[in-house]
Amino acid sequence: MAATDEPVRQRAAQQETGHSRDLERPPLPEPLRTPVIDTHCHIDIHDGDAGAEWLGVGEALARAASVGVTRVVQVGCDLPSARWSVVAAHEHEHLVATVALHPNEAPRIEAASGRAALEEGWAEIESLAADPRVRAVGETGLDFFRTGEEGRATQEESFRRHIDLAKRLGKPVVIHDRDAHDDVIRVLESEGAPEHVVFHCYSGDAEMARYCTERGWFLSFAGTVTFKNAKVLREAAAVAPLANLLVETDAPYLTPTPYRGRPNASYLVPHTVRAMAEAGGHDEDVLAQALWDNAQRVFGPW
Repeated sequence: MAATDEPVRQRAAQQETGHSRDLERPPLPEPLRTPVIDTHCHIDIHDGDAGAEWLGVGEALARAASVGVTRVVQVGCDLPSARWSVVAAHEHEHLVATVALHPNEAPRIEAASGRAALEEGWAEIESLAADPRVRAVGETGLDFFRTGEEGRATQEESFRRHIDLAKRLGKPVVIHDRDAHDDVIRVLESEGAPEHVVFHCYSGDAEMARYCTERGWFLSFAGTVTFKNAKVLREAAAVAPLANLLVETDAPYLTPTPYRGRPNASYLVPHTVRAMAEAGGHDEDVLAQALWDNAQRVFGPW
């Protein structure tokens, strides 16, 4: 049995609202004619209760490939998932990994286990990040939605350490930015950004999109761009140059419309690609080719 035949952790079957979720997986969409890469997912997270289906790595990749999503970036955002992600990337040729302590994870470790445990965590991430199958450092950044004032100094320190690590290794940094746009940019610019910066699940407006892309940073759009109330995101996708766009799922989270709330997986990327194409007035195949080329520029060929 492969080392990655079991999920690392389970996502609760309740939404943040407390309502129960529909755990039935959405059907396969119409395949893309031009293949793309899901640049951010968490295959290791089991979405649902004990009775729900976990696809596993092989099935997740096979379903994705069947609709034109032929490469996947698996993101490890705590120590167990970072270890799992590296093993999975070695076991599956169409998968590569990123590793980091998630912005909410560093303060949690320090509060629960102390400073020494956090230092050990950073050291392990540095070791894992050096693996050639790890193509970026992330997701790191700032999250002012879940981390309160008491954890923000540690969160920013962790972000700065990850930026430094990415630069020392010559790898991209993948940014988690929740309710913290100005501070994320402040830290990036004060530290000096790596060659490649990816704003995972981009959540800013068109003005911020212009600011980021003028600096050569990449904006990765998730299923949120398909949501009815996401006019601001569609405006951002429309003003971003093709050369700065990426697409992702953040699976099992952020399932695109019309399946919002159900389990997400890489095979649902075509819904997001088509929403991006409509928002920007792009031909679907032209956009898909740009998304493929951009992902290869950031994460390298595999």
